[in-house]
Amino acid sequence: MRGELAAGRARRRPRRDAEANRERVLAAAATAMLRQGRNVPLATIAAEAGVGVGTLYRSYADRLALLQALEHRAYRLLNQVLDEIDGRDLPGLDAIAEYLSRTLALADQLVLPLHGAPPLMSAAAVDAREAINRRLDRFIARGRADHSIRAAVNATDVIVFSALITQPLPHGPDWPRIAQRQIAIFVNGLAWGSPIDLPGPAVPREDIEDAFALRASPERADSPRAP
Repeated sequence: MRGELAAGRARRRPRRDAEANRERVLAAAATAMLRQGRNVPLATIAAEAGVGVGTLYRSYADRLALLQALEHRAYRLLNQVLDEIDGRDLPGLDAIAEYLSRTLALADQLVLPLHGAPPLMSAAAVDAREAINRRLDRFIARGRADHSIRAAVNATDVIVFSALITQPLPHGPDWPRIAQRQIAIFVNGLAWGSPIDLPGPAVPREDIEDAFALRASPERADSPRAP
């Protein structure tokens, strides 16, 4: 019996080590790509993750596979943030403000289509984006019900703004402080007492998905979502 337990622990340990290595590689890749662009040498990423290049290639056959994994990871991180905010039962406007602040804190880890990454059109990626949209729209609906949000906005407005604040200006000073001020301006514009009317109707999620589908790589695009 002891031998079986020991064997079970031995099998779990390599799996945990492999998962930890993959997470280190993805975190290092996101940071390196933010600093040096999408074409940063994979050897640089491996070195910054503290793993050998062979370890990187065992999980990601090439740069595109790595980018796809980074995009899936970004969706997972954002949905985890939304899970945590959802559990706090905040007023709608506060929930949106918290999401934007938490997204800003994750900025160097977000490799996403609105940041220039190749859009993924797999069912899993589309579902992840839909989950983000659905919960942000729920926060907005809550804000209208509790009279904290007046502006005629939707999840797309919040997502586009989050993409803007998580990409620092190339020569701007103290970006976190500037971005926090932009968040405050944006959130104040949503508030019930805001006097500013917005031009045109809100952009629906489907328009974003259609744009992603047009930009997806034909050579390596994931299988499209079934209708």
